[in-house]
Amino acid sequence: MFNFLSALFKLAVVSLITGAALSAMNLSAEAILARVGLTPDRLLELFERGLQWAIPNIILGSMVILPIWAVVYLLRPPRG
Repeated sequence: MFNFLSALFKLAVVSLITGAALSAMNLSAEAILARVGLTPDRLLELFERGLQWAIPNIILGSMVILPIWAVVYLLRPPRG
């Protein structure tokens, strides 16, 4: 758990430093998105479409994977 929190903190610090550097160069998220041909609204729409596709597939896959994992977990030999 500590490794996960440490990695999350490091990502936050690096993101903050990068954001400050880009802000100092007068760049914004909207400007960068405009350069690649996206708008914030279009990016949000693509994200929502991705979630609409992914969530049913995750649920369907978990209906197969979780029972298999439970059986394997129960049939494992006990540890030391």
